[in-house]
Amino acid sequence: MAVQVAAQEPRVFDKGLPNSITVGAERTGEYLPLLAGKRVAVVTNQTGRIGATHLVDSLLALKVNVVKVFAPEHGFRGDADAGEHVKDGRDPRTKLPVVSLYGDNKKPKPAQLTDVDVLVFDIQDVGVRFYTYISTLHYVMEAAAEKGLPLVVLDRPDPNGFYVDGPVLDTAMRSFVGMHPVALVHGMTIGEYAGMINGEGWLKGGVKCQLRVVTCLGYDHAMHYTLPVKPSPNLPNMSAVYLYPALGLFEGTPVSVGRGTETPFQVIGFPGCTVGSFAFTPRSMPGAKDPPYLGQACTGVSLASYGDFITRMDPKLQLHWLIGMYQAHPDKATFFKPFFDKLAGTTTLREQVVAGWDEERIRASWKPGLDAFKRVRVKYLLYDDFH
Repeated sequence: MAVQVAAQEPRVFDKGLPNSITVGAERTGEYLPLLAGKRVAVVTNQTGRIGATHLVDSLLALKVNVVKVFAPEHGFRGDADAGEHVKDGRDPRTKLPVVSLYGDNKKPKPAQLTDVDVLVFDIQDVGVRFYTYISTLHYVMEAAAEKGLPLVVLDRPDPNGFYVDGPVLDTAMRSFVGMHPVALVHGMTIGEYAGMINGEGWLKGGVKCQLRVVTCLGYDHAMHYTLPVKPSPNLPNMSAVYLYPALGLFEGTPVSVGRGTETPFQVIGFPGCTVGSFAFTPRSMPGAKDPPYLGQACTGVSLASYGDFITRMDPKLQLHWLIGMYQAHPDKATFFKPFFDKLAGTTTLREQVVAGWDEERIRASWKPGLDAFKRVRVKYLLYDDFH
């Protein structure tokens, strides 16, 4: 079924920075008629907002019959750890039932949709394949298609949507941190990505979701969009968002990315590291209750001060930090954990680093897969592309 289409210190969210962009959620006139008289389930988290007000609160104030909320990784209010099991419950503010789509129940069950007429999806993505909100999107689309329910996606800009890079996932490596054969940095909004999932027949059994995307106004892929709220606990500013594609790979290694510090995804290091002189000691804190190297002194490199602009100046997936940390680690045999290949979406990147390939040679090996992916991607773009 065709998709219907009805903005040198890290910049900190919630500073009221101007974006001349109207996100899908703000275009209520486009989607309220689709919800009138219907029982509505909303798939969202703390990023689903209309201005300063949560989407769910706004819909209730507009007399929309919201019957439940489905919440992705990190929970409805966005305060759970990465990978933490999020339990079902009830939102204390609205009294609505909240169903977790993380842990054992990644896909809405048929019984959870018996009292639902239409689903609304509004989650801010960051444009990186292993960021699990697009996996949640996949399962929501699949569940909606199997029940014959329409899905309305309220689109938001991709803050990393101004480039496409990285290895394309080998489907043999499919997992919740990489379900589709796309580039690691895919350069698509969540609405565009939904169209690709549908159009490429990636849902189980080739089913098609009855999809409606409410697009953003004033956005294109050449823009550098500042997020209005942090998309998850450990991406607190734009520096972390820009560094995330490269530093996220370290989650499959012994290298800390600063979870449990004030600058997560902006530092790299480990105890006894000989690269860099930046010192940090991870501690237990909200969103990182038990971080790697808890209470242990680490040394390494801080990227916080220039992470905000390095990707905008040189838009590509940076590999030299990964190569350098591998070369500096005292136990190369245990550097790459099995999880690394799932994050990379391929065994090849690990094999290339171990074999001593330099960044330029590794990047050249991506080109055939990237070129093929870009030809697929362009079919689903809803906004002008970068050049």
